[in-house]
Amino acid sequence: MKTLVRLFAILMVLISSVGFVGSAVAAELNPVDSMLTTEFGQKIDLNNDHIRQFRDLRGFYPNLAAKIIKYAPYDTVEEVLDIPGLSDRQKQRLESNLDKFVVTPPADELNEGGDRLNPGLY
Repeated sequence: MKTLVRLFAILMVLISSVGFVGSAVAAELNPVDSMLTTEFGQKIDLNNDHIRQFRDLRGFYPNLAAKIIKYAPYDTVEEVLDIPGLSDRQKQRLESNLDKFVVTPPADELNEGGDRLNPGLY
């Protein structure tokens, strides 16, 4: 009888865990996770990425990156060339790196709180 109760208990645990895993898999992606399947995950998003994403681009971090963030949102990648007060060198850097940028609609999940300039990553 004890063996039967143990087998029943193990079976119930297995069934309940399969149901939990199935519901987690079936859940929809949140808006930010769904953006990772687009160019957003491979390129720097001018409307949503924070300042630290620009560190790998020579001459962007922190001054030029801060200007890019300040004048967002952009409708096209080329609009970044219209930022007021850019030096000739900054424009050249932007032009030579346009292929590394993407523009997606601003997401509240990524822009809320104004932490694109200081995301708190130290």
